[in-house]
Amino acid sequence: MIATLLLAALGMTAIVAVRYFAVSGAFAALTLRLHPDAGPVAAKRGAQVRREIGWSLVSAAIYGVPAGLAGVAWHDYGLTAIYSGAPSLAGWLYVPLSVLIYLFVHDTYFYWTHRWMHRPRVFAAVHATHHASRPPTAWAAMSFHPWEALSGALLIPALVFVVPIHIGALMLVLTIMTFNGVSNHIGWEIYPPSWVAGAWGRVMITASHHHLHHRHYRCNYGLYFRFWDKVCGTDRGWAAELLPDRDAILTH
Repeated sequence: MIATLLLAALGMTAIVAVRYFAVSGAFAALTLRLHPDAGPVAAKRGAQVRREIGWSLVSAAIYGVPAGLAGVAWHDYGLTAIYSGAPSLAGWLYVPLSVLIYLFVHDTYFYWTHRWMHRPRVFAAVHATHHASRPPTAWAAMSFHPWEALSGALLIPALVFVVPIHIGALMLVLTIMTFNGVSNHIGWEIYPPSWVAGAWGRVMITASHHHLHHRHYRCNYGLYFRFWDKVCGTDRGWAAELLPDRDAILTH
């Protein structure tokens, strides 16, 4: 039993680390090719990236433990609410709904824990590790103090015990989580201004939105959606320099 759990935790740690290097590495390469001036100046970029990768590998190990435990609970004991196979028609209709439920619950949890981490004492002890990246790079998405990594690692494994989700939908949730986490930190906007200024940008968080969080700290706390920022009055809009289209900027 203990050996199974240990192997599962090590396996999930390896998966998280490989996923991190693949996605962050791809975005880092795109940044150097398409926007070489984004991110920190060349003189400190190497040291910052090495620090971000180091903390991210620690985070990968922390994320791997609850993920591995949840994987064993599902695969070996059937204790979770994860299911597989072809659903019924009604089941297929639930699949996209389950993705939205997971994303909204995760976003809600992230917003409030993230905002709490900006309390002065918590920030200094924990969250300052992430904000030491000024500005962040594609490698910073998982650059967390271990306590922050632990807080972020628990929710999705906990949800799979209470909210039914198809294994394919769960993989989609994890993919979106990784993509958003990395793309929000790259310092350039991957979406066209028409998207950011339109319905998509009024609802979803993108790099130009999260960029202001790393500049001003007391705003734009969300992960996927602008919902809680707007409800709580912490939404500050976009970083104008990431959206050079003046008409798009004026409509946000």
